[in-house]
Amino acid sequence: MQKLKPIPEFKTEDEEREFWASHDSTDYIDWSKAEIAGPFPNLKRTEGLIELLLPETIYPKLQALANKSLISNEELVKRYVSEGIARDSARQ
Repeated sequence: MQKLKPIPEFKTEDEEREFWASHDSTDYIDWSKAEIAGPFPNLKRTEGLIELLLPETIYPKLQALANKSLISNEELVKRYVSEGIARDSARQ
């Protein structure tokens, strides 16, 4: 049986996200003993959710720009929204 490493304590959610993106959870968790439970009652959404329907003429352009930047369509839209909010907030 493999000896599991202790899971470090994280100061922020971003720090934890970066850790798990670069580490194998099987080094820290014995998934064979994991219990499958229902929904997580204490889980809170950390991002807002907005459904956005784009015109057929814009979506292919968005896809091309995202592919060129090597990011997802969603990440590119988030970037554009953030930049627009920053720009418009600076004007007020």
